[in-house]
Amino acid sequence: MQISVKSVRKIYTGIEVLNIPHLEIASGESIGLIGNNGAGKTTLFRAILDLIALEEGQIFSGEYEVSSTEKWKKYTAAYLGQEFLIPFLTAEEYFDFVSQTYGLPKGSWQERIKKYEGFFRHEVLGTGRYLRELSRGNMQKVGVMAAMLIEPKVLILDEPFASLDPSSQINLKEFLRQLHQTQNITMLISSHDLGHITEVAERILILDDGKIVKDQARTEETLNELHNYFKAPKPQSLNDNQSEDFEKLSGSNELTEPNL
Repeated sequence: MQISVKSVRKIYTGIEVLNIPHLEIASGESIGLIGNNGAGKTTLFRAILDLIALEEGQIFSGEYEVSSTEKWKKYTAAYLGQEFLIPFLTAEEYFDFVSQTYGLPKGSWQERIKKYEGFFRHEVLGTGRYLRELSRGNMQKVGVMAAMLIEPKVLILDEPFASLDPSSQINLKEFLRQLHQTQNITMLISSHDLGHITEVAERILILDDGKIVKDQARTEETLNELHNYFKAPKPQSLNDNQSEDFEKLSGSNELTEPNL
């Protein structure tokens, strides 16, 4: 499903946090959204999902303008964080709730989740524990999996790899690649992990101060290019003489005994 962002601006307390004149995401594209904290990633996702009101602009999901109708919601699934969860439900109850919200047959998630059962490693399903009693990593798994079980046409995930252990991160990347390949869904994923995002996304967008500053197709060089882009500058606080003294001192093998 195609997504179009047109002349969008969002302002909080007099500060512009999002300014995107034009963005087109083709149906079936997998998009990786990258940026430092406060760059506007989550704000853009919230705007696409009509969770915030915009100062200017329009966002279309397919033929639907998202703030004017709810028809696009039936084929859109998202997980933006633990505020999407219902803490007094078990995982099974939450999956039932999400499935019924999307009009799926009652209990249909049980068949769909069979291919993902190893993802939970017997720590979530069948335990009788409420979501609030789970670890952050397991809560993350429930939220991400609930969005994927819908088998949507549009999937939006904000930092889905956060709090997951290494095995779960690897499994999730494989699940996302399979879902995209078999269902041809439009996928938008944000992450601070440059390696993860280049493994699951075909197109990379970099946000900075609410603006898209880089938009490129993934290549073999993308990961190195991203590392270079986000590499922290060398500190400028030392003058030349201080830098030379520091280098001499750090390179010395001599130890000075303290005065006691």
